[in-house]
Amino acid sequence: MTSFKKEEQIMSERIMVIEDDSIICEELQTLLVADRYEVKTISDFHNVVGETLAFEPHLILLDINLPYEDGFSICTKLRSKTIAPIIFLTSRNTDMDELNSILLGGDAFITKPYHTAILHAKINSLLKRAYPNGRVDCMECYGVRLHLESGCLEYEGKKIDLTKNEQKILYYLMKHVGRICARADIIEFLWDNQLYVDDNTLSVNITRLREKLLEIGVTDFIKTKHRQGYLV
Repeated sequence: MTSFKKEEQIMSERIMVIEDDSIICEELQTLLVADRYEVKTISDFHNVVGETLAFEPHLILLDINLPYEDGFSICTKLRSKTIAPIIFLTSRNTDMDELNSILLGGDAFITKPYHTAILHAKINSLLKRAYPNGRVDCMECYGVRLHLESGCLEYEGKKIDLTKNEQKILYYLMKHVGRICARADIIEFLWDNQLYVDDNTLSVNITRLREKLLEIGVTDFIKTKHRQGYLV
């Protein structure tokens, strides 16, 4: 029997601001709190990734030029641990900077000085895209539980961590349980700009997902429909 569980939303969305300019931090915090977001900023940049993951943000604002470790490196580390959208908010504005942000898993690239209305719109858009039905914390299908905030997959007490893309693929398939999901539709859901997507990338992610499902004892969960797509 298939079931879905949506936990009650008891807090506003959490936004992590990773910015070393105290004035910009204060401006962003004031702006976001006024929009009823829960906001956390970084003051000690020695453990940015750990502090961010502990906060479990729904969205991350990330500068590139930071002490000790740049934003590109931080983005790479965060991408394997969280599904939260990442917006690069930076004074760097070259095409290569923007391209790197996309290739490393960033969801948007906004240059300083930023327009508040554009930032508002992008935050709202990415939150709706990442959490289409509101804040879904947990989904369950055939006993398999997908914890979106922690990026954890659980079955009969066994757990395993997923990457961002693995989470999004499984979310999309579970959201359309019993229906065949076309490869093109999954790719469009995963990546806004398909210019940087090789069709083989989806196959690789599906293979890794199946391997992780097997590790926790789940077999034949994701089915392939020849020349059509996948379904659970």
